Amino acid sequence: MDNLAELLHGFTIAVTVPHLVLMAVGVLLGILVGVLPGLGAPNGVSLLLPLTFGMQPVSAIILLSSMYWGALFGGSVTSILFNIPGEPSSVATTFDGYPMARDGRPTTALATAFGSAAFGALIGVILITFLASWVAQVALAFGPPEYFAVYFLAFASFVGMGGAAPIKTVVALAIGFAIAAIGIDTVSGSVRLTMGIDELVKGVNFVVAVMGLFGIGELLVAVEEEIHARAVSSKIDWGEVFRAVGRLPQHSVALLRSAAIGCWMGITPGGPTAASFMSYGIARRFSRRGRYFGTGEVEGIISPETADHAAGTSALLPMLSLGIPGSATAAVMMGGLMIWGLNPGPMLFVDQKDFVWGLIASMYVGNIVAVALVLLTVPVFAALMRIPFVIIAPLIVIICVVGAYSVSNSYLDVVMMLGFGIVGYLFKKLFYPLAPLVLAIVIGDKAEDAFRQSMLMSKGSLGIFFANKLVTCLIVAGIALLLLPLALQLARPWRKPASRTKETTAKEKVII
Repeated sequence: MDNLAELLHGFTIAVTVPHLVLMAVGVLLGILVGVLPGLGAPNGVSLLLPLTFGMQPVSAIILLSSMYWGALFGGSVTSILFNIPGEPSSVATTFDGYPMARDGRPTTALATAFGSAAFGALIGVILITFLASWVAQVALAFGPPEYFAVYFLAFASFVGMGGAAPIKTVVALAIGFAIAAIGIDTVSGSVRLTMGIDELVKGVNFVVAVMGLFGIGELLVAVEEEIHARAVSSKIDWGEVFRAVGRLPQHSVALLRSAAIGCWMGITPGGPTAASFMSYGIARRFSRRGRYFGTGEVEGIISPETADHAAGTSALLPMLSLGIPGSATAAVMMGGLMIWGLNPGPMLFVDQKDFVWGLIASMYVGNIVAVALVLLTVPVFAALMRIPFVIIAPLIVIICVVGAYSVSNSYLDVVMMLGFGIVGYLFKKLFYPLAPLVLAIVIGDKAEDAFRQSMLMSKGSLGIFFANKLVTCLIVAGIALLLLPLALQLARPWRKPASRTKETTAKEKVII
């Protein structure tokens, strides 16, 4: 009840005309940042941060957090319309969002993504409101072994539940790990796998890889197969926006499951990107229409979007309560808090109640503002699908080239982006899954660091991964997922006689 009273007080701070204007401005800027590949929420918040130094802390954090919400929504736009993820966490949305838009349903895809994202964000804010103390205790228990266990579970979920052939998934993961290893070894400080190219010391940027794998790779497939004729037009229907949102309760199981995954991965070091991938993989395995995933399935959009926004929102909780940011954007915001003279941690809830509860209240209002703005702009974005392919194709190439070059002003990034485009094309033609490859590129180095730090702590003993109940449960769950395909394969011979008996019986009935 105390939390509810504090929250009501927070609404009196957040719901004012100046703050509502700041929310609208922040969301619109965030949508722009999310739509443009190469920027992303962390860079956008970083660019906006200096402008907040003269503002009151509550107003400043409302502006930055609203930009964050807008960027999360905006990242879905190019993922669905052009198969170019504007945000790393929007990659999984491309798997079914782009096929749905390509089949003439961009309005449905966008409205479904935004509606499910709003639900995930709402669950994340509710978590922050009521479970702050419990989450703080859980997050305090995390060290390198727990970090590795979370990453291991994310990787194992693709092998056991990804839907693709397990051996192909393992190959994709291995290639991703190799790419993530390029650059400086953060544990020993040595340089590795740079092949004598000095610019590779900094490693391979994720944005460069993603724009090549998805943007250029899909473009090559589209040109070869001439599938662009299906992506030319789409009727703009305001009614479809509301019908798509109204159909979301029919997928309540996927919504709740994805929100739970997102909140967990937001609180722990998994982050929004791993949450969206894991949610998509689990949904594909357990959905009754799992075999249709990748062709424009609704749950294939709902699952990653819900988890993405739930994780992105709940990632602010450890930053506020512990001073441990759960995402890159949360880290930038924490830097802003320190600049404004505020120290994130448990005492922040005691010494700066107006700030904390004003921020939490603004999350409710800010997400409502974000949903309203993005839903109003759905027809505008959907109209882009009516542009002829001969115009869209060069536009995609320009966006990818400019985005890749703007990452670090390097022509090598452009070359690598084109190289990743060829890799993406080959993966699609050979039916290798891209999701595990991308996930390994994103968090492969973090998983390696956590594993090696754990080994240093235990002097080389793997027993550290079974030292407590939390890490043991995560590791055992990961091992079970790795063995799941083998168990299913061994169980098939036992099911075949039964199926033959049924078929034989059916044939006998027909003969009779």
